Amino acid sequence: MRGDRRRDFRLLLAASLFYLAGPMALAPLVAGFAGALGAGAALMGVAGGAMNGVSLLSRPLVGNLADRVDKRRLTIGGALTMTVAALLCVAAPAPWAVVAARVLHGLGYACCSVCLSTWLADLLPRNRTASGMGLYGMMTALGMAVGPALGVYCYQWFGYRPAFALGAALTAAVALLAWRVRNADAPRRFHPPTGLAPHHLRLLEPRVVPVALIMTLFTLPFTATQAFLVTLTEREGLALPVGLFFPLYAAVVLALRLSLRRFLDTVPFGVFMAASAICAAGSLLALTAMRGFWLMAAAACLMAGGYGLMCTVCQSTAILLARPGGRGLANGTYYVGIDLGMALGPLAGGFLLAHAPLTWFYPAFLATIPAILVVYALGRGALATLRR
Repeated sequence: MRGDRRRDFRLLLAASLFYLAGPMALAPLVAGFAGALGAGAALMGVAGGAMNGVSLLSRPLVGNLADRVDKRRLTIGGALTMTVAALLCVAAPAPWAVVAARVLHGLGYACCSVCLSTWLADLLPRNRTASGMGLYGMMTALGMAVGPALGVYCYQWFGYRPAFALGAALTAAVALLAWRVRNADAPRRFHPPTGLAPHHLRLLEPRVVPVALIMTLFTLPFTATQAFLVTLTEREGLALPVGLFFPLYAAVVLALRLSLRRFLDTVPFGVFMAASAICAAGSLLALTAMRGFWLMAAAACLMAGGYGLMCTVCQSTAILLARPGGRGLANGTYYVGIDLGMALGPLAGGFLLAHAPLTWFYPAFLATIPAILVVYALGRGALATLRR
């Protein structure tokens, strides 16, 4: 990789950290903040999942745009939109305002996630795609862990609204970093994927759909935990340092991605999926039995081996499955899976919180494990087209 590309790659890695840390700083607080403003359990779940619901609906459009327009402008626009949304949360007078702000957050999040990952992938040679995207995955995992931890600690020390202001500052940094990236790798002329006319608009990349669905199932329990871990521990009267859960998760994700980096380009998808499914099940069982720090730590570490590792494996697989000229759409399809899980996870968690005993919360999500195996079995034909 040339020196100028190396510089751009590093700037985009830093932007990837902040783009996820910003909205994730709000994620464990939004449901509770809506409740503090008067929302019931169902509306708390809607507030927690609104961002990803909107992001899910806008993914197909953003995925197509990422292959056609200037990625720097789209990234900066998305980052500034998220900044405004976080500031609207700071000023929110009622639950409806929190939901509205998170809707706006979803639009900016969709733009940044697809554009940054596609932009980074365009800088990598094909034989280094998985390992290079592993670095991107490490930064997003760090952002996904550091963001909630910063948000929780800021809330505990200063309250909800200062924590939302911190989220706004983090996403503003994304716009600054993207502005400093040279624009040489943004497409100047759209070259449609093989076999498609320039005006053809596709909503999803069919080859990537099985990978996206697998990612949805891994995401469901993660985002339900993210949205309700603080609330559940408070309701159960557990004196646990829950602010450490996501930093522990991030540390293990970083260690896994560094140690497994060379294997990401060679080991079959199914091997990683089976190992991650076992880790995901173990994490849910540890959360069910959690009464002290060590079980909480075990749950965080196992969740890193489940959801955390599969984020990188699924995204690099999606990029490798893309047709020529269609990486943005393939990336968008992958993120549709993420968004679907992130939108449905808090909604399912809110439903369980309102209608089921607290002890059923985590065991209910064990149903995702056999569903993962079924989707993999049905989608092996698409994955068989992969050539690393």
